[in-house]
Amino acid sequence: MTWVKDFLERLDSTTSLDGVQNLVVELRNRLGVEHAIYHIVGGTGREYGALTYDPDWVQHYIDSQYFRIDPVVNAAFHSHRPIDWKTLNWRQPAARRLIREAVDEGVGKQGYTVPIRGVDGQFALFSVTSYDSESAWDRFGAEHLHHLVLCGHYIHQRAAEIMAPDPAHRAADLSARERDVLTLLSLGHSRGEAAQRLRISEHTFRAYLDTARLKLNAANTVQAVASAVTRGLILP
Repeated sequence: MTWVKDFLERLDSTTSLDGVQNLVVELRNRLGVEHAIYHIVGGTGREYGALTYDPDWVQHYIDSQYFRIDPVVNAAFHSHRPIDWKTLNWRQPAARRLIREAVDEGVGKQGYTVPIRGVDGQFALFSVTSYDSESAWDRFGAEHLHHLVLCGHYIHQRAAEIMAPDPAHRAADLSARERDVLTLLSLGHSRGEAAQRLRISEHTFRAYLDTARLKLNAANTVQAVASAVTRGLILP
């Protein structure tokens, strides 16, 4: 899609965290969702968020320590796959209170979250939320889930570069899942076979491949695999 290419190019030219924040707001508007949220805890322990939530809700979430019981956060720690909030267990009283307050405070009742992991132990989340019906949200996911994975990983890459501007580090900042994808392709597996081995959909596999290719500045898959091998990011 032209708008995705334009977004990634503008993100790549951004030189400040304020610029990342502005682009996350624009992405929210372009997707027509209630909120877009990116949050990282870097390898140095520095935290950074680019998000459209009301600051009062963010402070309430922190003060209530909802991060300790949030089903979205718990699921993200144990998954590489995008998470549809409605598939999670919200039956516990604390979780029910969290989602009820989130709906009341303008967060939304639907959400997708993309877990992101960097090579230096970084862990980040990229989410979008909405008040759509379940059927409308399913249609949104079918159309945009691939874009969410791509944009989320690229936002992470740019934020990490700005926070730790080391060219050698930037070149090597492939996530564990991106390295898995390139490793299986380097061993001769087809995309379908590799996706099956990783227990992810071909749709998600393609998104990880796209983000790896962009990070390596590779024109195609063959070039991405060759670049990763040459740089020692994956074993041949």
